Formats: sequence, structure tokens, C-alpha cells
Amino acid sequence: MTQQLEPMPTDWRRALAVVAHPDDLEYGCAAAVAGWTDEGREVTYLLATRGEAGIDSIAPEECAPLREREQRASAAAVGVGTVEFLDHRDGVIEYGTALRRDIAAAVRRHRPELVITLNHRDTWGGVAWNTPDHRAVGRATLDAVGDAGNRWIFPELTRRGLEPWDGVRWVAVAGTDRPTHAVDATPGFERSVRSLLAHRTYIEVLTDEDPEAYCRTFLTGTAEAAAERFGGRPAVAFEVFAR
Repeated sequence: MTQQLEPMPTDWRRALAVVAHPDDLEYGCAAAVAGWTDEGREVTYLLATRGEAGIDSIAPEECAPLREREQRASAAAVGVGTVEFLDHRDGVIEYGTALRRDIAAAVRRHRPELVITLNHRDTWGGVAWNTPDHRAVGRATLDAVGDAGNRWIFPELTRRGLEPWDGVRWVAVAGTDRPTHAVDATPGFERSVRSLLAHRTYIEVLTDEDPEAYCRTFLTGTAEAAAERFGGRPAVAFEVFAR
């Protein structure tokens, strides 16, 4: 029998979601975010890039502000008011101490109990190769959570007034082929569709399908795929690492 997914922990107030690009969270877990903000929880988005290399027909200097605007609108659709960008270069993010430091600084600044990121492994379920940006940011996020709590790693952050934060209790990875937990997607589903649809410029280049139909079909399929392991309820699945 397929092992059932556990409900996500609920005894937290603040979350920080760290991903590489605009739209990463909308393809992965916006329905969960909508449900959490409805419950009065605070969720902050941190993006390593502005997605400037994501649309072949638009030059990066024009694409970056456009995708930033779409990301802010997308976040607002699910109740997220704070969206920050690190300005690493889209497509060539490098895993290393610079990226870990930037993410650790955000963890110290926002002091979350839950950190969310995207699939950090080489493939999507062994079927499709993952991008270097996703792998780098996912791995750096998992490592930066520990860095944020150690005052002797990146001591320059302390000198900047960012005291260590060792209060992260879980890191939840979306888009994983090894999920352990899930959140009921039903309460936040319609807003998750609007949230993904806010990336209209990107979606219109990606597919010839009607954008809303495309968003609804994709998100419905993802939520229903997790339902078998979550009591038949459409769900957003996560691989949770406890700390």
C-alpha cells in the first residue's frame, strides 16, 4: 500500500519561501500559501533572480521589471505582501557561499519557523532533468538554514545587525518525488489559479492553450496526483526536513 502523506505542521506563524524564479512557487505550492495566509500566518517570498532570461522574445533588461511586476501581483493573489529579489543572474546561479550568505541573511532578517523551497535534486521524478538554478537555490536554502543559526558562519551578517536565527523548525521542499507531508489544496485552489495566471506574459509564450485553461489544468493535475496519498483530498505535497 502506498504510504499516506502526513499533514503539514501547523504550530508556526512565519514562513519564508525561497526559489530561483518568478512562477516557481505558483507552479509548486501557491494553494498551500493561500490557505496559510487565510489562517493569519505570515509568508514572505524571496527570489534569487528576476527571471530575466525566461522569455526568448524579450531582452533581459525589459523582461526583468515585467516579471517582477507579475510576481508581485501573483503573490498578492494568495495573500503575500512581501516579495524580495536577490538579483543573482537568471540561468547561471552558482551554488556557493555567496548564495548561502544571501539566503542566510534573509532567514535572519525574517526569522521564520518554516522555510519552503523547490526541488533541489537532479531530476523531476527521474523523468526530466532539473535546471541548474533550481538545484543551486534548493540546495543553498537547505544549507543556509543551518548557516543562519551559527554566528561564526558569515560573521559579517552579525556586524550588519543580523543576529543568528536558529528558530527554523522545518524546511519543506515542493515539487519533490519523495513527499512526506501535504496540505489540503481545496481552500486555496481558485486563488492559486489566479496566482499562476498572473504570470500571463510568460505563460502566453509557453503555450498556445488558453492561459486560464492551461493554469487550471496543470494545477488540478498536480493536486489530484497527491490526493491518493492524502485521504482522497486534492493536495500540495512537500518533502519535509525537520530540524
